[in-house]
Amino acid sequence: MPFIRITLDKGRSTEKKRAVAAAVTDAIVSTLGGERDWVTIVFEDVEREDWSIGGRLQIDRKGPLKPDEHG
Repeated sequence: MPFIRITLDKGRSTEKKRAVAAAVTDAIVSTLGGERDWVTIVFEDVEREDWSIGGRLQIDRKGPLKPDEHG
């Protein structure tokens, strides 16, 4: 039973998460076999001030999240 955690910059829409969940589930089932209901995916939304890449906070790299930026 695969358990997958996907960490994202906060702001993705429910519809985008549905699409990702379906695509990842399809990939896991087609690669590993098994049933779709065996695949568990957890989305973790992270604020930009809580995420750093290359020693710089994402809020400093990209600025604050704008309304509907990730749709």
